[in-house]
Formats: sequence, structure tokens, C-alpha cells
Amino acid sequence: MTIASTAVQEPSAPPAPPAPDAGEPQQPFLRRLWRGRPEDPRWARPAFWALLLATAVLYFYNLSSSGYANSFYSAAVQAGSQSWKAFFFGSLDAANAITVDKPPASLWPMALSVRIFGLSSWAILMPEVLMGVGTVAVVHASVRRRFSPAAGLIAGATLALTPVAALMFRFNNPDAMLALLMAVACHLVVRALEDGRTKWLVWAGVAIGFAFLAKTLQAFLILPPLAIVYAVCAPVSLKKRFGQLAAATGALVLSGGWWVAIVELWPAASRPYIGGSQNNSFLELTFGYNGLGRLNGEETGSVGGGGGNSGGQWGETGWDRMFNSEIGGQISWLLPAALILLVAGVWATRKARRTSVTRGSFLVWGGSLLITTIVFSYMAGIFHQYYTVALAPYLAAVIGMGAGLLWEKRAETWASITLAASVVAAAAWGYVLLNRTPDYLPWLKWLVLVGGLVAALGLIFAGRLNRQLALAAASLGLVAALAGPTAYTVSTLQEGHTGSIVTAGPAGASMGMGGGRGGGPGGGGFPGGGQNSRQGQQGQQGQQNGGPGNGFPGGGMPGQNQQNGNGSTQNQQNDGMPGGMGGEGGGGGVGGLLNGATVSEEAKKLLETDSGDYTWVAAAIGAQNAASYQLSTGDPVMAIGGFNGTDPSPTLAQFKQYVEDGRIHYFISSGSGGGMGGSSTGTSSQITSWVEANFKKVTVGSSTFYDLTQKASS
Repeated sequence: MTIASTAVQEPSAPPAPPAPDAGEPQQPFLRRLWRGRPEDPRWARPAFWALLLATAVLYFYNLSSSGYANSFYSAAVQAGSQSWKAFFFGSLDAANAITVDKPPASLWPMALSVRIFGLSSWAILMPEVLMGVGTVAVVHASVRRRFSPAAGLIAGATLALTPVAALMFRFNNPDAMLALLMAVACHLVVRALEDGRTKWLVWAGVAIGFAFLAKTLQAFLILPPLAIVYAVCAPVSLKKRFGQLAAATGALVLSGGWWVAIVELWPAASRPYIGGSQNNSFLELTFGYNGLGRLNGEETGSVGGGGGNSGGQWGETGWDRMFNSEIGGQISWLLPAALILLVAGVWATRKARRTSVTRGSFLVWGGSLLITTIVFSYMAGIFHQYYTVALAPYLAAVIGMGAGLLWEKRAETWASITLAASVVAAAAWGYVLLNRTPDYLPWLKWLVLVGGLVAALGLIFAGRLNRQLALAAASLGLVAALAGPTAYTVSTLQEGHTGSIVTAGPAGASMGMGGGRGGGPGGGGFPGGGQNSRQGQQGQQGQQNGGPGNGFPGGGMPGQNQQNGNGSTQNQQNDGMPGGMGGEGGGGGVGGLLNGATVSEEAKKLLETDSGDYTWVAAAIGAQNAASYQLSTGDPVMAIGGFNGTDPSPTLAQFKQYVEDGRIHYFISSGSGGGMGGSSTGTSSQITSWVEANFKKVTVGSSTFYDLTQKASS
């Protein structure tokens, strides 16, 4: 393999569009598709296709072991596959009682897949894998275009082998779509920097707009660096630059705002309640709970945030947050090296003209990496490990660009030393991360450290060595840098991941966020939240048991599921959470609210009896609890209070009217009710008290139901 540069020459003026191919058009297209650019080495395009194939094979491997993954979103996908209205709004059930607490764009590909292939783990998660492969392709294309084919391969492989990327591109949270669209936006801005064409910037605005429809305001994090870099570096007049940015802003507003406008103008009485909001308003959800609340920790309806430097519900904040024991193994393996390479790339292009696309590429991808890292490090609201997948495309691109640029300049002493320093940083930090799990492949950390040091020694003299020896040193350095994250990625692929919060790597690699339960995907859109879970699939539903400790302050989590020796589960009774969240049977408890409940065949049969006579076969406190029964029966189950059970939907009066109209058959008990962080006076608690006082109690195994068609005897 050669790392010879085939970088695109920076044009002094926007080039004219290429002339159409002469002769038969199909043959040149197919040849370009396989061979790539004429100046590329023969191995470049086959290696690219091999990278994508390897990524697909890795990510599809053992995919169904995660079952329904996050049943909160899987229930919404199921609903969207049954009802176009639920599809449009992102409803949790096909009867459209309440929506998820984010816009529905990330649900749409999965719902369409289920409509085509039927409801299954594979049909739900397959679109996420394809998004992962697509993100690798975009990062490769952007780096290769400006630097070299080898640099593009390094960037693509770095992304594919990042543990949190391997986790979230096989999971059904919105983060996969967000990462793809953010990578597309960065790539398009770099294309716009090449020739100053308005269309590239407008399409970048469209990508960010649709990213907003996946995870609301998190999509806007990278807007400042993208806009500033284009305003300063684009190869057109200043007036045109600002006009183009205005056009891109308009495209962003249209692509992200059309759905918001429809929802806000739609009569509230004929659409589902907006989950996660307190006033049935998507704008309130966006700028409050999913917006500023994520930064200052004041998310209404959540268990509470407020990390602060002294630590808190969502872990300590500070400059080192991405490197701590909870998050380091997810994303930070190559973060020190990326920061070194970013500084080196900007330094190397310091004397380039204003319109240098090479420098612009570092500023676009590096600026996105820095601003996202800073926000994640200091946000006091709900924060969990898997959010860091947003960093993976930026980090991978910086690694590829920096390695490619310094390799080309290796004859210069400063470049070879800096390249060696980046390898030492990656190897040393890899050793530290691997040493945090001393029982996991104990020999690997020494191979990483020694291999990195030997490679760095060779890279210092890379400009003086013959090409073969220099390539050997570079290859050894790459292997040492990627060995740790690759091992964590392989461990991630071998396990199923279900529940609201998931982590990559081997068991014990992540200690869990302090108070890392409770935000859930229901915890919001900037970003989600929930419970850390990494256990195997239980039946086709893939429901998850909460483990002891697992990051909640004080260790264990009240009401958590316990696994019996026969593989079945039961919930412990414990009213330690606010609002009284003790579990009762398979239908409730904190485990049910955060990770879903185990639905027995007897309970399923009970709910399916005469199910066609009711709008909702049951109602349950909390979306995860309701989702378990909905996915098991295939019939709508109302999630009272949304994800955390704290949303004021439905009100007690509305619920009484539904019962009087004969639209709900059963109420699924969840102990004392109240919802996550709820109170005894909340809507969920009021409904629970009313049901328990007025309707017949039905016990099926360890689960408790109330038949809303039969009054309790005096």
C-alpha cells in the first residue's frame, strides 16, 4: 500500500463543470464507480469497497442479539408501520395517544423497513447499520478527496472501529441518523469551499435541517464553526459568501421547520400529545427540556441534572469528562492523537492563502470536533456515554487528514516528530484505557504500548528511511493505535444491547454515569437518556434486566429487575425512588420504566382476548413499560405520562372518559405509580389511585392488572 498523495489541487477560481462523457454513458460511469479517479492508484477503489464491505459485515454480525434494542423506539416504529398518522407524528402507539420526545425522522427509515419486511429485530436495526456504512463512506470520501486514498481509508477504518460507533450504528436511538447527517453536512461544506458553489452549502443546510428532525438542537452544535469557516475561507466575494450563508440558513429552516409548523398548527385535539413536553407543544419541548435544560440541568419532567464540577446526577463535568472512567473507553482512544494532528494540520497550512481548502478541511472537521467536545464536557443536564458517537465522524476525519498530511511532509523534521508524537499519544492512552480493565486481555495493553513506541521511533526517522521501512513503521503505528478500540468494538459486537442506555466494550469497561438512569430516550432530544444495559436478548422482544449498581448513586437501583436461574425475571419491590417507583410483578418497577418489562405468555393471552374491541388493550405508567406489552401483543398500549411517567397526558378526566367510552381494557400496575421523578399529586399517580380504588384486580403470575370493564366489589 502506498500513501502517495493524490490530493486535489486547490483551484484559484471555481472550475467549470466537467463535460459529459462521450459515447455510451453507462460504461464510463461503471468504470469510474469501480476504479475511481484516473490519478488514483489501482488499489484505491477496491480498497474502498473492501472497507465498506468489512464495515457492513462487522455491523450486521450478531445484529438480532439485541432484540428490540430500545423498546421505547421500537414501539414507535411498530406504531408507525401500522398507522401513517403515527408514522408522521412519531407516536408511541398506533392509536396515537402520545409521541416520543423527539422528532420522528430517525423512526421513519425503521418504520418503512418494518412495513416492507415485517416486525423483527433485523428489520428495525438494519437501517441503522446502513447509516453506519454510509457515514464511513462519507468520511472516507471527504478525506480522500482533499488528501489521499490512504488517508481516506485510515479515516474510514478509524470511524468503523470506534467502539461507540459500532454500538450506536447497531442500535435504534436517533444518534445513528444524527451522526450520518452531521458528517454529510461537513463534507458538503468542504465541497463548497473548493469551488464556492451555492448548491453545496444549501445541501449542507438541508442535511442539518433533517438532523434537527432527528435530535433537535444537537444538530445545531456545529453551525458556528461551519458558518465561520465558510464566511472566512470561501473562494468568492464577501457579499456572495453572506448571501450563500443566508440561502443555506433558509434551506435549513425549510427542511427542519416544515414538520414543526405542521405539528404546531395541527389542532391538538386531533393529534397525539407531544411526549416530553408539559404543555403539549413541540416548541416548548425543543427549547426547554431538549434545549437549554440539557445545558443547565433544569429539564422539566426529568429526574434532574446538575452535574457540576463536584459531580451529580449525570456525572462530573469538566475538561476531562471525555477521558474519565465512564466515557473514555467509548470514544477517547484516539482523541489525544486527533488533537495533536489538528494543531499540526492548522500549523502546516498557516502560510496558505485564505481560500486553502486543506486548511478549511481541518477547520471544518476539527472545529466540529472541538465545539461538540466542549459542550459535552460541560453540559450539566442529562448526559450518557453513547452520546459521544456524535464525535466519531469528526475525530476519524481529523485522524485521517492529519496522518495523510504529516506523512507527505515526513521529510521535514517537525512533521516526522509530530507524527511520532501522535502515535505515542494514541499508544499511551490506549494503555491507560486497557489498564482500567486489567482482567480484559491483559497482554494487549503491553503490545499496544511497546508497538506504539517502536513505531514512533521509526517515524521520527521516516524521512531518512527507505520507503519500505517507513511504511512498516507507519503500519505498526496504525495497528498499535487501533488495537485497543478494535478489541472493544469486537466485544461490543459479540453482545446484545437493550434498554435505554447502552455502553460499548467489555463488561466493566464503563463504570456508569452517576445517576445515569432516568433521562432515558424519553430524557430528551439533546441528547437522550435512560438506563445502562448490556445483557442478552430475552425472547424476540429483547427486553433488558437492570443490573445492580450500574451507575445509580449509592449503587443499586430501586425496583430493578432480578434474573432468576431459569432466565425469567421478576421485579423487586422498592419505593426508594421519588414518587414511589416500586415494582410489582412483571409490569412495573423502575426496571419496567427504563428497560421494559418481561411479558409472560399468560399476560399476553390476557391482553389479546377481545383486543379488537378496544382502542388500547391496556394502559401503563411509562413508555418502556407500555412498549413491552405493545411489542409482545402487537396491539396499542397507552403510555401514561410518556417516558418518565411525568408528562401530564392523559389527565385524570381524559382517562376517565376513555374508560367510560370502553376504549381501554386493562391498566397495568406499576406499584405506587407516580412516574420517574413524579410526585404523589402527579397525573400518573392520580390515575393509579383512581384505578386501584374502583376496578377489579387481576393477577397473572407475578404481574398485576386492573380490568377497566369491571368495577371492584365493595
